[in-house]
Amino acid sequence: MSGRPIVELEHVSKRFGSTQALADVSLAIGRGEVHALVGENGAGKSTLGRIIGGVVAPDRGRLHIAGVTSSGWTTRQALAAGVATIQQELSLVPDLSVAENVFLGVEPRRLGFLRGGLRRRFLELQSAAGFSLDPERSVRSLRIADRQKVEILRALARDARVIVMDEPTSSLAADETAQLHEVIQRLRQEGRTVIYITHFLDAVLEQCDRVTVLRDGRLVRTAPTSAETQESLVEAMLGRTLEVTFPELPPPPSPSVEPVLELRDVRSGSAVLGVSLEVRPGEIVGLAGLLGSGRTELARVIFGADPLEGGQILVGGRPHRPSPRRSLRSRLVMIPEDRRQQGLVLTQPVASNISLPHLGAFSRAGFVSLSREQRVVASLIDRFNVHPRRPGQEVWTLSGGNQQKVLFAKWMVQDPRVVLLDEPTRGVDVGAKQEIYRLIVDLAASGAAVLLISSELEEVMGLSHRVYLLHEGRVLGQVDPHRVSVDDVLRTLLRRSQPLAEV
Repeated sequence: MSGRPIVELEHVSKRFGSTQALADVSLAIGRGEVHALVGENGAGKSTLGRIIGGVVAPDRGRLHIAGVTSSGWTTRQALAAGVATIQQELSLVPDLSVAENVFLGVEPRRLGFLRGGLRRRFLELQSAAGFSLDPERSVRSLRIADRQKVEILRALARDARVIVMDEPTSSLAADETAQLHEVIQRLRQEGRTVIYITHFLDAVLEQCDRVTVLRDGRLVRTAPTSAETQESLVEAMLGRTLEVTFPELPPPPSPSVEPVLELRDVRSGSAVLGVSLEVRPGEIVGLAGLLGSGRTELARVIFGADPLEGGQILVGGRPHRPSPRRSLRSRLVMIPEDRRQQGLVLTQPVASNISLPHLGAFSRAGFVSLSREQRVVASLIDRFNVHPRRPGQEVWTLSGGNQQKVLFAKWMVQDPRVVLLDEPTRGVDVGAKQEIYRLIVDLAASGAAVLLISSELEEVMGLSHRVYLLHEGRVLGQVDPHRVSVDDVLRTLLRRSQPLAEV
């Protein structure tokens, strides 16, 4: 750094209830610097980013940011000081348009009245970012990846000098992530500071100038990225070495085994245009495709969250008329990509979230057996290593990774026979990923049929027995991930060419 840092934190601490999120953290970040914050889920990196952005106030310590000294401030004060935040859990207004969300709070005014030209300004901003969103479209109708882009544009619209980005690529495909990284480097060249919170360590080493490692709420070290490797960062994050590998898969079922999930020319709206596939008991089948390929929409149709408009779905050899209620009766469950909006009740305790879909299993004569509920919940908290281990703790106070573990636990109360996984490791650190990978493999080993969706091709290929390639709502073909490389699959998806030969 040259000159006085634009962000300085002195002995900052923050506690949520009995959880010490940050403990005596001091840090300086320079002007025009891309600075990474890394650590396990629950290490305190998101809390630190929210303090800088004015979303939460520290219990102790002082901040010196963009020439302003304070012991804590509001988001409005942070915005006035030139600080904008893109939070991991998106904070958009769903019933407003894309453009209205982007300029919310900074709308151009004259004499107290809104001025026109929002669309023109939006298109200029979007062109600079390399995105392609409809400014008039309601945010409620957007996929989570497109909502992430709206958050990014909103930060850029504020002409901020400091931009905190918390997991900004967690829902973006590879090409869109590359676009965002280009935007970050342009901001850096303009002299703006980007605080980049991510669990993608390769992006940290490629895009950032320096990196700060947090563990258990404490600062471990700050160093130039040129002095770090993925292995050194993982060891600093965990306090131990960890080889990131995919667990050994159970043997694939014989082709003669009847599928437990079968799709025949399934169609729904403009997203799913005739998909046929099958998944056998004990098999992990991956769905690989770029954003817009129809992966998430297909999972929602199978579960019954979106309508089945054509074709047929069979579960256990019997026709399945999908609805969430019928799916649960058939022991078909879904882990959605958006845990905040679709998977959890954030204001309720961990125990209530886990037991909510299964109250009938805990009830007798219309009354819930609290002792049985507590036994099952405690067992699942231990099984999924949820921290802190407090069934009564409200879910919103947990880190993103621990929220994801609660979401998994919620659907494992009664052993499922079909599990739909949509982005199961979104926003999850390297240690928690290993736990989730093992869980997925254990599900298959227990006889469950698993349909896996992930934007990370390495994840799909490393965890699947077979992989279907999707493009614009149709199956391009299927591949054996042990015989086809990730690069080959990516090239096929990007070319949008003829189907790969089945191997």
